[in-house]
Amino acid sequence: MKLLPKLGRRSVTEPGEVALHARNVRFDWSNTAPVWMKSEPVASHVLNALSMLLPEGERNFLVTYGEALELVKDEKLREAMIGFIGQESMHAESHHGALEEVLEAHGIDVEPYVRQTEYLFRKTLGPREFDTEAARQQHLVERLGFIATLEHFFAFLGDWVLNADLEKFDTDPQMLDLFRWHGAEEVEHRMVAHDVAEYFGVGYIRRGALMVIVFPLFLALILRGTKYLVHQDPALPNHRYPMLIGRIFAAMWRGSVPGIPSLLVSALSTFKPGYTPEPVGSSAQAIAYLAQSPAARIMAS
Repeated sequence: MKLLPKLGRRSVTEPGEVALHARNVRFDWSNTAPVWMKSEPVASHVLNALSMLLPEGERNFLVTYGEALELVKDEKLREAMIGFIGQESMHAESHHGALEEVLEAHGIDVEPYVRQTEYLFRKTLGPREFDTEAARQQHLVERLGFIATLEHFFAFLGDWVLNADLEKFDTDPQMLDLFRWHGAEEVEHRMVAHDVAEYFGVGYIRRGALMVIVFPLFLALILRGTKYLVHQDPALPNHRYPMLIGRIFAAMWRGSVPGIPSLLVSALSTFKPGYTPEPVGSSAQAIAYLAQSPAARIMAS
């Protein structure tokens, strides 16, 4: 099996500000199974659950930033937002392709869970009609704060997947490249959602309140998606939640999924006065991986 580039944590010179752009990628899912870490079936489904959640979430980001873009007068921020939109569009498309060509192709019906994510992101967190322009803008600000909170987690997960030794679990190279390519771009654009939220006045109190809501909601959605996939997998017992949670914690201990303690520490960092996501990951490491990503290189050749 061809190993993917994995750069590891090391001292590097950060490149400073980078112009964001969408990278065309292509993945060959013909040999990828739903359990793509062969020695870690539950961990595979934890990350598959993230793939089920991401397309609708990122489409929500595109709609929200499309609304916000016309209100932004700072040209530098507008340019970063446009790059962010291009990258998130490719993420949504690529994870949707994995759902269709890996999960659905192997008999896993993702539609019931995807419909629930559609309701969450389109109805609950999507645009609404309001009687006043002030109310509409206030709702937009709340959505931008929600995106900034999620993007903190995605940068954390991106940094984790770039540095985790997932190859030791007999990992499918295509799926690993999907998560590392995506994770590297999350690290690369980690400042954008924060800067947009700051521009629209999402302050300390609102940021803290959103983290209190988003942290357990994010974990609950991933857990629910994992339970759904494990139930659909004929090779796995249909665990009840307590047993499933136990197996997920065991996977965390082995390093095949990120640990709750480190995720919690990362979440708590947003409560520091003067918080910025800049320390979450390394832009130099992310850009170095993106230059080596097989899915990106095949489209650049």
